[in-house]
Amino acid sequence: MKVAVLGSGNGGLACAFELSRAGREVALFDLPEFTTQIAAVADAGGIHATGDLDGFAPIASAGHDIAEALAGAELVVVVGPAYATPPMAQACRGHLTPGTAVLVCPSSCAGALTFQQAAGIGPDSGVIVGETSTLPYAVRITAPGRINVFHRLTTGTFLAATPPSDTDALFALVEDVWPLEKAASVLQTTLQNGNPVIHPAVSLLNAGPIDRGGDFLFYEEGVTNGVGRLIEAVDTERLAIAAALGVPLLSEPAIGVHQGYMTEENYSTGYSKAPGFLGIGAQGQLDHRYLTEDVGYGLVFLADLAARLSVPTPVIDAVIRIADVVLARDFKAEQARTLDSLGFGDLTAAELRAL
Repeated sequence: MKVAVLGSGNGGLACAFELSRAGREVALFDLPEFTTQIAAVADAGGIHATGDLDGFAPIASAGHDIAEALAGAELVVVVGPAYATPPMAQACRGHLTPGTAVLVCPSSCAGALTFQQAAGIGPDSGVIVGETSTLPYAVRITAPGRINVFHRLTTGTFLAATPPSDTDALFALVEDVWPLEKAASVLQTTLQNGNPVIHPAVSLLNAGPIDRGGDFLFYEEGVTNGVGRLIEAVDTERLAIAAALGVPLLSEPAIGVHQGYMTEENYSTGYSKAPGFLGIGAQGQLDHRYLTEDVGYGLVFLADLAARLSVPTPVIDAVIRIADVVLARDFKAEQARTLDSLGFGDLTAAELRAL
């Protein structure tokens, strides 16, 4: 089976590596402005990995020609942050054929729905589109074409397609590669994404040290009892949104334990003493994806969804507003990821539940 992996960042290289190791013919693609990893993989003929994934995996092709990458591909895996999904989908316009499946990994809030809209995929296209709740790795690029995988998840990565009737077909394409769990819908995979719950709270309550260069450990030193209470308050509102939609959801510390990152199911020491988060340094500036992505795409989407369901989210709204102030932006006004931006602004609560 040929698989096209779109995205050559940390997660893209890890996914391409493991798909190759599982016997797939892998084509790696990235947009023309991202050249470093593509060039390194093309020169080496593959990807080197250490850690939970180890060794060398051959990559059939690595380049910037989307038509070449997608030609004959049965599966397309789109790997990157939330803001990468629309341009990747736009690059795919006109190149996806009936019978192809697309997996957005991870969702990063409504990834599958975003891809469908940006790629112009309608209900009669014959293209299956789905998403995972998270990336199945904690991974970092250590040098061009080389990665270190700190943790490979063996549980706690959920997958769903839209509509849910396509989930089984998508799951069958990757079940031998990743230990995935089927979700009820893309609302479950989207809401199970914990990054908007954790990253903004820790970042904003440690804004001073981050503004001075971030010389501290993000979880071990950045999460105190007080910070944990803010994480919990945001998570409580997220769980209320899920309940209003009838979506099964694990709390953020519960999914952390389920995934093997954490050993304690609580909002403070659960993170500061988590084996999977040891040694992770803080970002060196506030203008970072922990706010720009996890607030601008994540919390803004959650607040918008909550408003449509009449679920109050005063804490989420406050976190968004403080992020606005410290970054001199207006994330809600930008509407990077809302129901309106996805074309679902007129849907009723019942129609939302059917996505």
